[in-house]
Amino acid sequence: MFRKLDDTISVAGQIMPEDVAEAAAQGFTSIINNRPDDEQPGQPSSAEIETAAKAAGLSYRAIPISHAGFSEDQVQAMREALEETSGPVLAFCRSGTRSTLVWALARSRMGDDPAALQAKARGAGYDISPVQPYLGAA
Repeated sequence: MFRKLDDTISVAGQIMPEDVAEAAAQGFTSIINNRPDDEQPGQPSSAEIETAAKAAGLSYRAIPISHAGFSEDQVQAMREALEETSGPVLAFCRSGTRSTLVWALARSRMGDDPAALQAKARGAGYDISPVQPYLGAA
């Protein structure tokens, strides 16, 4: 269910409030929600996931990204979330793709090598080629 990009972050498709306890049991310390509320009927709200995260002792941040694309503010918010966490992060969206793409952009701005980011994403089953031209951009 959770796909490990590296020791600091894993990504997932939509999680449910009951999945948060499993995330905590696996050692995650923070959840980042990259999915907008009401994107699909029946998905849990950001507030429901946040409540479950707090109950499990995890930090929580919502950085919703629609299918319209990324803004520099969203990339910066992801960077800040990654820098401020004290342990492994679980980021999720509908399929894990947007979470992986914004992670790659944020990590690139933190100085990570684009080829290494590509390899990590590929190893977890994700393709970051749509953002490849922006990796390493200031």
